[in-house]
Amino acid sequence: MQIEIWSDFVCPFCYIGKRRLEKALEAFPHKEEVSVIYKSYELDPNAEVNPDKTIHELLAGKYNMPVERAKRMNEDMGKQAKELGLQYNFDEMKHTNTFDAHRVAKYAAEQGKGKEMTERLLYAYFTESKLISDHTTLIDLASEIGLDEDEVTTLLKVDDYAIHVRADEEQARQIGVEGVPFFVFNEKYAVSGAQPPEVFTEVLETVWQEEKEKPVLTSLNPKQSKTTYCTDEGCETE
Repeated sequence: MQIEIWSDFVCPFCYIGKRRLEKALEAFPHKEEVSVIYKSYELDPNAEVNPDKTIHELLAGKYNMPVERAKRMNEDMGKQAKELGLQYNFDEMKHTNTFDAHRVAKYAAEQGKGKEMTERLLYAYFTESKLISDHTTLIDLASEIGLDEDEVTTLLKVDDYAIHVRADEEQARQIGVEGVPFFVFNEKYAVSGAQPPEVFTEVLETVWQEEKEKPVLTSLNPKQSKTTYCTDEGCETE
């Protein structure tokens, strides 16, 4: 089974959704046969690299509400995260542009470390309050998970992997993704939002069962027709 996940590193529900899916996968009997692929999605492609407002102020401005109400909303979200063992430090968060972070994540995936890079970036943003648009920060984070520091430095100086990020975003538009996290199972079953673990469990079981019950191929040979074929035991006419 393949699970594709469109998400952004500054999306609080993306981290929550990731943990909830992981919790469901832990108890899934066929988890060893499930591959997870992370797809790029920018919630705000025009976000500034060096923000001058707090996350509370940005949320208040976006939804035209008082800052205090935005703080309460973030506190409620933080409580949901805490139930999953996540620590969200909203007061210190540095909301920023995530395009370069996505480029580094694409490079990491090519090196077989996509999952590790995704987790490291999410933790850096939500828990450590790091500025994940800063190139030095990105290089350090990539180095921490074993990626080549010089290669990451080089790719950030040019536009390497930009085409891969844009391809993911274009695919998201084509399949109708309007928000993240967005999960696609085996390229045909979609789940939107940070659903509870039991929902993911049900989806995993349903997709697994349906895929296993369906024949790989449906024969279109005309009925009662004769055919010739060969096997490892020889050739014959039927």
